[in-house]
Amino acid sequence: MAHRSLLRDPVLLGIGGLTVAVVLWFLLGPGGSRSSWLIQTGLDVSLVWFSRRLAALCVEWPARRFWRSMAFTTLCCALGDGYQSVLVLRHPELTGASIVQTGLVVLGMSTMVVTMLRHPLGAAGRQRLRLWLDAATVLVGVAVFLWYFSIGANLGAASMADRLATAALSAVMLVIVLGVLKLILSDTAPFTLTAGVTGSIGTAGTAVGASVAAGLTGDTDPGLMYVAQLIPCILVAFSLRLQELQTRHRPGDRPGGPRGRFSRMPYLAVIATQILLVAALAGVRPDARIWGVTAGVVIITVLVLTRQLAAFHDNDRLLTDLDRSMLELRDQKEWFSSLVQHASDVTLVVDDRDAVIYASPAAGRILGIDPEQALGTVLRERVHPEDAGPFDALTTDPTGRASAQVRLRHTDGTYRWLDVIGADLRGNPSVRGVVYNARDITEAHALQDELRHQATHDALTGLANRALLGERLRRHAGRRISVLVIDLDGFKAINDGHGHHVGDHVLTTVAGRLTALLRPGDLAARLGGDEFAVLVADPHPARVDTLTGQIVAALSAPIDLDGRPLRVGASVGVATGPAGDPDRLLRDADAAMYRTKQHRKAAA
Repeated sequence: MAHRSLLRDPVLLGIGGLTVAVVLWFLLGPGGSRSSWLIQTGLDVSLVWFSRRLAALCVEWPARRFWRSMAFTTLCCALGDGYQSVLVLRHPELTGASIVQTGLVVLGMSTMVVTMLRHPLGAAGRQRLRLWLDAATVLVGVAVFLWYFSIGANLGAASMADRLATAALSAVMLVIVLGVLKLILSDTAPFTLTAGVTGSIGTAGTAVGASVAAGLTGDTDPGLMYVAQLIPCILVAFSLRLQELQTRHRPGDRPGGPRGRFSRMPYLAVIATQILLVAALAGVRPDARIWGVTAGVVIITVLVLTRQLAAFHDNDRLLTDLDRSMLELRDQKEWFSSLVQHASDVTLVVDDRDAVIYASPAAGRILGIDPEQALGTVLRERVHPEDAGPFDALTTDPTGRASAQVRLRHTDGTYRWLDVIGADLRGNPSVRGVVYNARDITEAHALQDELRHQATHDALTGLANRALLGERLRRHAGRRISVLVIDLDGFKAINDGHGHHVGDHVLTTVAGRLTALLRPGDLAARLGGDEFAVLVADPHPARVDTLTGQIVAALSAPIDLDGRPLRVGASVGVATGPAGDPDRLLRDADAAMYRTKQHRKAAA
């Protein structure tokens, strides 16, 4: 699409039409010196206009400075060529350039040379050395062509003034070519590669165009000379317009951009000088020995250049693949870093001394630990003492990968429940540590505890229910244990006479008094209604008898009901035996409780 838009550009089409018109006007028409200088001046004015437009498009100061200098240079050329045009119109017999025209052109070219030499190179070290060597190689090739077609050709025939002017212009052209080569071969050029090469060819052609045309065709026709002088100037105008279009097509890009890992221009310069050598020898007709040596030199040069280019091509391909791999690795690293930065799970890596060598950002959100401050701390010191065994099992698992639910201390002193997966990667040279991936399950664990508490405890009194009592009895299987079953006396009359809310108050008060009488290891439970049970871990008869008396006394004490005393009694049945059969113990204690209740009723 970009090439099609270039072909449709009216300015480029106009430049192409001008090229055809110049060729026809000077080769087939009446073109002469006057029209040549007038067209040259018009081309110079167009170069000033193009350069100013390019300077306005540039954002970076070095590029803007380059195009402003280009505008000044072309302005000097326009003034000099305009002055020469006036002289030729007034004095048609004039053939050479005037001192004013030459001075203005040299002034403009010198300004351009200084600007190009001051332009930042954008290279360092070995890359800078390689750039200057490539530029010097091409420059020597250009100098050879200048010498053969311009300076050397005019040493004997031209006057001293013409020879000095030719030498001065050639020297300026060489320095300009050096500056252009420096920019083309670097990565900081204010122009694209296509526009730069096109403009360089046009600039060099303004110095040697006529001589090269005469040398190649053997014709010194003035029309041909005028065409050879004007076509390079038209080519420069074409390059500036091309640069403007490419700059507008890529407004966010730098004009130059990377030029590649190596340049083929030095090799083209070597090939061109070899061709020139053969052409020069053909003009003097050397003998067979000279031709044999020349053929050997050319063949060896071609072979060496081919080998060098092949090596550079392979090296460039390897470096390109390496750059692509590095880019992919950087993308993967950024992708992994983004995942770790926003991951909800904690990743910790510890060494053989259990010291933290890596902590993910989630450690700050879950444990309150700054990842950088966590480095070097001992992870085991944060593990709850009761969870030390499961935590140590994470690294001793023979599979090398185990999981456990452990508690780790937060910086505020509380403990967080974590579901931890451990992987022993100390044998991996890329890790050299134990990797722990932990997920915060504190809320889930709290919910699980709450659900378990609701399933094993009475909702009203908070005491254990029948299911938890049976579980505790089975846990003591093989041991002798005592179970006390307690039934409240007269509770139904309280419930019916005062309401269920008073009955609930009585039940919670009874539960509190029972709990206050127990020792560690004992368990109070509500079996249902007004029936309670107590599991006594120490079944010694004296302890059981004492606890029974304490329960009867505590539950016989009046209960305050809005300032009014409310009395209830309790009947207690005791059963002692092995805990392997919980149902039998409960039945025996329940039967004993009913016997006690009957004895109390009979006594009453």
